[in-house]
Amino acid sequence: MKRFQGLDFLELEGELSEEERMVRDAVRSFVDERILPLIGKCYEDGRFPSELVPEMASLGLFGPTVPEEYGGQGLGSVAYGVMCRELERGDSGIRSMASVQGSLVMFPILEYGSEEQKKRWLPKLAKGEAIGCFGLTEPDAGSNPGGMLSRCKKDGTGWVLNGRKMWITNGTVSDVSIVWAKDDAGVVRGFLVEKGTKGFTAPETKGKWSLRASVTSELVLDDVRVPDSHRLPKAEGLKAPLSCLTQARYGIAWGAVGAAMACFEEALNYSKDRIVFNKPLAGFQIPQMKLADMATDITLGQLMSLKIGRLKELGRLSHFQVSMAKRNNVSMALRISRVCRDMLGANGILLEYHSGRHMCNLETVYTYEGTHDIHSLAIGEAVTGLPAYR
Repeated sequence: MKRFQGLDFLELEGELSEEERMVRDAVRSFVDERILPLIGKCYEDGRFPSELVPEMASLGLFGPTVPEEYGGQGLGSVAYGVMCRELERGDSGIRSMASVQGSLVMFPILEYGSEEQKKRWLPKLAKGEAIGCFGLTEPDAGSNPGGMLSRCKKDGTGWVLNGRKMWITNGTVSDVSIVWAKDDAGVVRGFLVEKGTKGFTAPETKGKWSLRASVTSELVLDDVRVPDSHRLPKAEGLKAPLSCLTQARYGIAWGAVGAAMACFEEALNYSKDRIVFNKPLAGFQIPQMKLADMATDITLGQLMSLKIGRLKELGRLSHFQVSMAKRNNVSMALRISRVCRDMLGANGILLEYHSGRHMCNLETVYTYEGTHDIHSLAIGEAVTGLPAYR
């Protein structure tokens, strides 16, 4: 069996184009050389390694599918997916930061923004000269974003925003926040709120045991005034922010596979080196059974990711299919991270090993961008035609 520096049981890497393989190799080298040596300490300290932002930007990790005229690379969806997979081999928090920048900030500006907004923000965001965040989730409106309490009110030539957002990746360090709120008619609208705007604060959420190498924040809007030029003119209704979440969930489906591959590789190497009863742990039946199960599940996740990527490039990908991939791959990765941490024995709790950190991070990935159960209901609606959540 041929092995590609990581699990590739069905030789799916051979299905990638030359450009996609170049992206894979570049991001993999960056993760191996720059992220893995410091991520354990960053996780322990609860610090996002902001010093890596310029390098991430130079690799094109921010908005890689954005057209070149706006500072992006114009890459395909599979190339973006491979980026997410390789980044999450390093850490879910690092991939989350890049995903938010591209899928939840640059995408809505590209899709729903004015030409002026695109030209002003997209090149800066692509170069890492500006950081962005996406403010949809609220303390009492997570799985039901339509129940948001944040309000926007027209006032002369501008708008006044009031509300609170929670669990916002990049919030505290963002230069621009995409904030969603309902107007007096109940229509959801999107706004670009710049750092330093009067009445707008973004306190960081502390005390996390998951995604510790990622900035998580609250957004507080207290009579925040923005001009109409800061409104996303093409975004009206809940469909707009939900379309952004579909983009993010697509990247998560790929990223989770990367986390699972990292855990598998660590457990495989450890079990081959660890001598128990005078032979390697990998030589016993129970460890081999675990490795066989994990190899199979990861391969299925790789197949699903590649398929939705090709469908996306053809313009045929539905949000139901993304829900299936996100739900399956994250659940698979979390399960595998737990098994791998167990196979490492007591060493599994040390930060010099990675499976325990991935395990903790994946508990968040399992919940955010649509919980496992909510995605179950989305798939249920697709197969029955009956929505169970409304």
